[in-house]
Amino acid sequence: MKWITRERIRVNRTATCWLIRRFLDKEPEFLFAPAENVALMQAEVGATGFDAPNATYAHQNAQGLCSFAALVRERLAHDPVLLEMARIVQAADIKGELDNHPAARGLQLISRGFPLLTKNDYETAERAAFIYDALYASIKQDQAPKLRTSEPEERQD
Repeated sequence: MKWITRERIRVNRTATCWLIRRFLDKEPEFLFAPAENVALMQAEVGATGFDAPNATYAHQNAQGLCSFAALVRERLAHDPVLLEMARIVQAADIKGELDNHPAARGLQLISRGFPLLTKNDYETAERAAFIYDALYASIKQDQAPKLRTSEPEERQD
């Protein structure tokens, strides 16, 4: 499946590329374009657009969610780790929400450096995946004790 977003990817767009590849589409084809071309190209090439004006998943939807958070809520809401990641990405990406999650400033700071260290958006998406894999693993480890204590205990009748 084809996916298209704005070029010079950072927080939300790198996270969304990771989410798509890890959970939604095992063989995605990513396209990166100037913001003003995304909606038109989305229609022309039959791609799903994200984090751009008039894209299927806008930079910020009617509920105020960034594309990463919108995709998680729509398709993967059963995963508490992804829901927590959505809160972090949302806070790091949307102006005025940076203080809504304690991890947001760190993710934003790291993400600003992505295009400084890579040749293009394809390399950025590939290399940034490690950050999101690590974040997912860390949150999962933190949530494991909470998940175990919230499970019903086996009855010993």
